Amino acid sequence: MSNTDITDERDLGRAGEQLSTAPREEATASVPAMGVIGWARWFWRQLTSMRVALILLFLLSLGAIPGSLIPQNSVDELKVQTFKEAHTTVTPVYEKLQFFDVYSSVWFSAIYILLFVSLIGCIVPRTGQFIGQLRGRPPGAPKKLTRLPAYTTWRTDADPGQVHEAALGILRRRRFRSHVVGGAVSAEKGYLRETGNLLFHIALIVMLVAFAGGQLFKSEGGKLIVEGDGFANTITQYDDFKSGSLFDNDDLAPFSFDLQDFVGTYERTGPQRGTPRTYEARVTYSEGADGKTKKKVIEVNKPLVVDGTKVYLNAHGYAPVISVKDGRGKEVYRSSVPLLPIDNNVTSTGAIKVMDGYKDKNGKKEQLGFQAFFVPTFAGDGQGTMFSQYPGLDYPVLALNGYYGSLGVDSGLPQNVYQLDTSDMKQFEDSNGDQLKKRLRPGETMQLPDGAGSITFESVEEWASFQITRQPASGWALTGAVAAIAGLAGSLFIQRRRVWVRAVKGPDGVTVVEMAGLGRSESAKLPEELADLAIALHTVAPTAPDPEPEPDRPSEEPAEGAEK
Repeated sequence: MSNTDITDERDLGRAGEQLSTAPREEATASVPAMGVIGWARWFWRQLTSMRVALILLFLLSLGAIPGSLIPQNSVDELKVQTFKEAHTTVTPVYEKLQFFDVYSSVWFSAIYILLFVSLIGCIVPRTGQFIGQLRGRPPGAPKKLTRLPAYTTWRTDADPGQVHEAALGILRRRRFRSHVVGGAVSAEKGYLRETGNLLFHIALIVMLVAFAGGQLFKSEGGKLIVEGDGFANTITQYDDFKSGSLFDNDDLAPFSFDLQDFVGTYERTGPQRGTPRTYEARVTYSEGADGKTKKKVIEVNKPLVVDGTKVYLNAHGYAPVISVKDGRGKEVYRSSVPLLPIDNNVTSTGAIKVMDGYKDKNGKKEQLGFQAFFVPTFAGDGQGTMFSQYPGLDYPVLALNGYYGSLGVDSGLPQNVYQLDTSDMKQFEDSNGDQLKKRLRPGETMQLPDGAGSITFESVEEWASFQITRQPASGWALTGAVAAIAGLAGSLFIQRRRVWVRAVKGPDGVTVVEMAGLGRSESAKLPEELADLAIALHTVAPTAPDPEPEPDRPSEEPAEGAEK
């Protein structure tokens, strides 16, 4: 290979290298001796490389899998406890690996922070180099354009200056950055490709920051409300409440709402019998202490939104209205008791606890407890088990059995409102010495033995549970996701390429036009685009006609035999 060819190869290499803004790897000879500083620089370069960023992103996605498959304490502690009781073998392993608190675990946080640092380390040098390229101009043309992947040439009678001027105009109209350098027109297009690449990585950082901010400042809690009751957005009103480590109680949005009515209708026939058709909570709400009352219908995935706080409809159930009288006929208890659904037909269980006001026939204060099993649609005696046949209130039946003694609520230990602690209680017995139990329809009463009083199933009300959530950075996370998609699309579908046009006078005085293109990657569109540009330029500098062949001249040598 000649020296000229080697020089041309170097020129083409430089032109191609400048199409990329990726940080350049330094030569091995320039790496410092591997001391503390050397190892620190090596670690930093590895961490901020695109390869490591992609590996960390993959590990982050992989680490989120346990969080989606295993119950999390941050979402539902009851499910976590149920999981632990059902899987005693793997529970100790999961606890050591922090699989029940994935998103706040040490290893997930480490991946998260390393990815954050890696992305910043990738973006900063690329941004600086890209800005430098935007401020610069496309490089001059290589000496031999014929070596480029897309090339065309023709001869024209137009002057080289006219060809260059026409080429500049055509390229600039097509949004190429172009100028004349070294006797040729240099043009470049597709800077949005690198812009999209940078936008994608910046958007990932925005999403990471938004996710972290949302976890630090978030608040979420649940509230079960019976028809006619309400809720004010204060900590003491929540049934359960969780928040981020930087959350302040003053961040709670001041509002309140009342559940006026819950409307649920269900499919009556066919294979989808019991499937909800209408499932909505009708509420009235007000913002602030003196806000105007407004009406709103909350549906699944259609929350009530107040000052950045969203109120979601979570679940629905029934609350039988129960009244209890003591032996003297005095009503000591009347309340709607929410019961917990256990199947899709809203078969429900729970506990009725009479803690104060009750006295037995001898005037002694006692506490009563009743285990309740409710079905909104009872199949009837002899028609199978005591499970609901339909989620609507077609034939409600409440099954009860009772206890008397101490409920254990004075011990100071928390209790499940849906369960009855009978360790310090005795069961009521019927005349045969069996446990007292009875099925009641609305309006029916179960008499307690030995003049202990009675319990009446008055009616049925409905309840709805709501999740009240405030995620401060959710808007930023959505913006980052949209920007990441837009940036990824730009980096995938926009091609960065360069075009050169050279026009010089040939030995015969006719201008020779050369056009060539170079892309960052192989693409069939580059030759097509170059052909389109060549056609546009050809209208200004058309092909010159071929030169006419010279006529044969008579030979000046004397014929054979002529005089010399």
